[in-house]
Amino acid sequence: MRRCLELAARAAAGGETAVGAVVVRGESVIGEGAEGSRRLLDPSAHAEVLALRAACQHEGSLDLAGCDLYTTVEPCVLCSLAIRRTGIVQVVYGVAAGQLGGATSQYRLLTDGVLTGYAAPPRIVAGVLAQQCLEVLRRRVR
Repeated sequence: MRRCLELAARAAAGGETAVGAVVVRGESVIGEGAEGSRRLLDPSAHAEVLALRAACQHEGSLDLAGCDLYTTVEPCVLCSLAIRRTGIVQVVYGVAAGQLGGATSQYRLLTDGVLTGYAAPPRIVAGVLAQQCLEVLRRRVR
């Protein structure tokens, strides 16, 4: 999660929302991402999606079963579908996302057990380094 905080700070310094994410297999980081929607002019360039893309490229597969995703903010519904598609087994996040959070909002795509055509819901661990994640989100780039 500390690497996620570094990536979030990098995103904020670049004028992005302060979100960072990493994908881990065992003890190794196999993908990471810092929010890049504004920089890349790509509405799907969320930190989690970029981390998943890098991990899939590293593995040479869309199958990330056995991997964990860490992120400073609860994955949104867009990211939640990508997480489910790749088979991530555990999602660890710092702070809740609010209205469009994939685990805690009314659109619980990340935890929906009846969503067909996708991998089983991952385990969710919330609130990890929550205060630090909230602090980096609140910082304003000058």
